[in-house]
Amino acid sequence: MNRIDKKFQQLRQQGVSAFMPYLCAGDPTPELTAKLLRTLEQAGADLIELGVPFSDPIADGPTIQRASERALKHRISLQQILEIVKTLRQQTDIPIALMSYYNPIFSMGESTFCQAAQNAGVDGIIVPDLPPEEAQPLLEVAPQHNLATIFLIAPTSPSERMQSIASVSTGFVYCVSLTGVTGVRATLSDEVAPMITELRKHTNKPISVGFGVSTPEQAKQVAEVADGVIVGSAIINVIEKHKDDETKLLTAVKQFASELVVGVKLEG
Repeated sequence: MNRIDKKFQQLRQQGVSAFMPYLCAGDPTPELTAKLLRTLEQAGADLIELGVPFSDPIADGPTIQRASERALKHRISLQQILEIVKTLRQQTDIPIALMSYYNPIFSMGESTFCQAAQNAGVDGIIVPDLPPEEAQPLLEVAPQHNLATIFLIAPTSPSERMQSIASVSTGFVYCVSLTGVTGVRATLSDEVAPMITELRKHTNKPISVGFGVSTPEQAKQVAEVADGVIVGSAIINVIEKHKDDETKLLTAVKQFASELVVGVKLEG
């Protein structure tokens, strides 16, 4: 049982959902990534989804694409990101799942990557462009290094596919709230609740929802039906707005994250 499993077990016993913010590693600078992660934890984050910037992020909308571009200007690499996590592990035990496109992992080699990720203190890996049918090399080696393999289910996924994806997902199952890319949305898709209802027929693993969750009200809606709430672009927007002023940046991110926590924990 790794940190992700322990956290969801703990939260289920408490009867509350997990708040899982997304950060793009290296945005706005590599030095600020660790400070932002600790700030989100202080605001009440339960888990962190740490994005590995990529030149062609096909699942991401304009907000996270711009974050990737800012990070890549610093020439940040997967190895550097693992070093950031390793340093953070001296300060925090919060579960961390890497969100990475397959190319950087493939380039490093699945075995080498999983060993390095475990050594750094990573708890899980989300690869949005890797379907389970093509993930066998990763699925074989990740469990040897206590890494959760988290796959994505879309509103268009038929029942049989939900079952097959859930069967190979560990840590949690990642439900995409809408068809399309990441990004802030004015309203939450009405496909979320039926999708989760159907998925629960096939698995008792924790279910987290991301893509488009943007406000405390939307976070509350998701938390009422899911085990975890993932917020990315809305947080990246705050980072982008204050990227040139570290003090304002950290203050604004903490304030916004605290508001999201209230929604997720159903306190307001």
